[in-house]
Amino acid sequence: MSVIREPYGYVHSDPGPIKEVYGGPSGQVFVECMRIRPSDVESRTAILFSHPVGGGSFLPLVTALAHGGHHVIYCNTRYRGNDTALILEKCVLDLGACIADAKKRFGYDKIILGGWSGGGSLSLFYQDQAERPTITHTPAGDPVDLTAAKLQPADGIMLLAAHISRSVTLTEWMDPSILDEDQPFKRDNDLNIYADAGEKPPYSAAFVARFRDAQIARNRRITARVKATLAQLQVSGDPHAERPFVVNGTMCDVRWLDPTQDPSDRRPHTCYLGDPRNANDGPVGLARFTTLRSWLSQWSFDESRANGVLNAARISVPVLTINNTADLACTPSHAHRLHAAVASKDKIYVDVPGADHYYIERPDLLAVATKAIAGWLAERGF
Repeated sequence: MSVIREPYGYVHSDPGPIKEVYGGPSGQVFVECMRIRPSDVESRTAILFSHPVGGGSFLPLVTALAHGGHHVIYCNTRYRGNDTALILEKCVLDLGACIADAKKRFGYDKIILGGWSGGGSLSLFYQDQAERPTITHTPAGDPVDLTAAKLQPADGIMLLAAHISRSVTLTEWMDPSILDEDQPFKRDNDLNIYADAGEKPPYSAAFVARFRDAQIARNRRITARVKATLAQLQVSGDPHAERPFVVNGTMCDVRWLDPTQDPSDRRPHTCYLGDPRNANDGPVGLARFTTLRSWLSQWSFDESRANGVLNAARISVPVLTINNTADLACTPSHAHRLHAAVASKDKIYVDVPGADHYYIERPDLLAVATKAIAGWLAERGF
């Protein structure tokens, strides 16, 4: 089946006083999208993918769904390719504008959110606020009124190789051996799983509990520091002042080295960024470079509102959860926690044995995932 790719974009208003994306006029946001559809199949339903950082219109699963006869839209948020200053509440605004535009531009009656990877928690956060909007400000206190945004709820959500949230995922990957953010390479060997003299797998339950507690404690120390800095800036006379900062050590998880932790078909001693020991301090780790406001919105364990488990408990539409059992990024416990949290009466869970995060190593398993998705959509008249 031949597939057509149609790039397009739309502009929507954002009167916020703080500009955190490069280029473009103040008060407006340009969002780029791509529609991928079969050349000879019409549909009144679109599967709409979005991710906080975007960039997924050529993902194997996205393309396979279009080849399977489905209309797919990939919506890049304003933060396409750069999450340095990303505000998740504004990602919700971009996604809401995309849904409204797709219905008007293409005439779709139903929208199913394709929540792949980090798009899973964004989809749940969006649906939570579309069904019962409550947010009028970011965690930093800046205005972003989702109650007045007229967000249109989606008709269903698919959680596809999705993790719980950016904040929870980062926290579970933070290096707890860093005790002082100003001296990030002076580390506590009792908690440093990459140190030659450190704890070795298989890890004891007591060590894992101490490790996890220390990860949360480190996230909270950074959050406290961020809040204190913001408070100082606000009393200085410039309430819109911002500060960037570096976060070291963000790919440190006992799961990468010990396959008994969150057991699955994944290979030990690796992660989706390669060797986790190198990725821990490499240039492309999660939250490596961020800002005060962005930390509170997307990375803070306590302050971020985009928490899939909490958001899932407040939605009502049908939900399909697909877990890839060899996933090196989103491990089974995330899929299980999300599925258990979904409040919808109609929720289905599916394992795809042997599938990796991107279906790169096992492209043959794309057919298994797309068949499960197609069946789920057809059963619900989507």
